[in-house]
This record gives sequence, C-alpha cells and structure tokens, in this order.
Amino acid sequence: MSVLRFYFRRFILGLGLTGRAFITPVAFGAHAIATDKQGRVLLVHHSYARGWFLPGGGVRGGEPADVAVIRELNEEVGLARYSSFEMFGLYTRKVGLATNVVALYRLKDVEIAFQPNLEIRKITWADPADPPPDIAPGARRRLAELTGQVPISPYW
Repeated sequence: MSVLRFYFRRFILGLGLTGRAFITPVAFGAHAIATDKQGRVLLVHHSYARGWFLPGGGVRGGEPADVAVIRELNEEVGLARYSSFEMFGLYTRKVGLATNVVALYRLKDVEIAFQPNLEIRKITWADPADPPPDIAPGARRRLAELTGQVPISPYW
C-alpha cells in the first residue's frame, strides 16, 4: 500500500507543478557579453526587432544555460573561438504574464565568422562605455554594470 501512496503523491505533485506552470510560466534565456581583443562588445541587430541587443536566445528543455549560450553564438554569429568564459549574472524580468529568467555569460577575446542570416541581419563591435544610441534598454543596463557605471541589478 505504501508504494501506491508514493505514486499517488507523485501524481498529485506533478499535477500541481503542471498547473503552476500554466498559471506562472517562465521562459529561460542565455545571453552573452562577448568582447574582442580590443575590449569592444558584440551587439546584434535582429530581423524582427529594432535596435541592438546582446547575442543569445532561449534555453531548450533540459539544456544547460552555458551550453545554450555557446549554441546561440554559433547559430547567430558564427562563434569561432574565445579565451575565457564565465557567468556574469542571473536576471529576471516580467514579460506579460510570463517571467523571463536570463543567464548572462561573459566571453573574452571572441572571434567570429559572421554571415547575415534570417535572425541576425547585422552586427557591430561597440565600446561598452559608449554603446550606440539605439541599443535595447536591457543591453544598455548590462553594459553599464560591466563598466562599473551602475551597481549590478537582479532585474533585466
């Protein structure tokens, strides 16, 4: 009888967690502050959004965030090599009814073999202390954190 009770409790717990996922959905993303040997930061221009963004994207089910960010950089900008890789921060933001959690990594001495594609139309290497005026607000805040202009926030 205890085995049956165990599986019944697991079933009820699973229903509760599934219900919670529908009520409070969470999307998980991984992005990068990728700098070249001159210290410039890589920014991307999407085909579906205005302005400049940090490269990155969604984490697939069961995929570790550090693996996802490298995959995204390969897909988006043709990542060729980098010298170091570290987590910079974990952020949250509200997007409609969902919560978006973003893992941000820092890659140094990045080299890419960029070719425009369906998602990323163009790239630029920018001074992190003086980013382009049309940079996305979240990317602007991350670069201000990177350069010590503002304290690190938990909010994207």
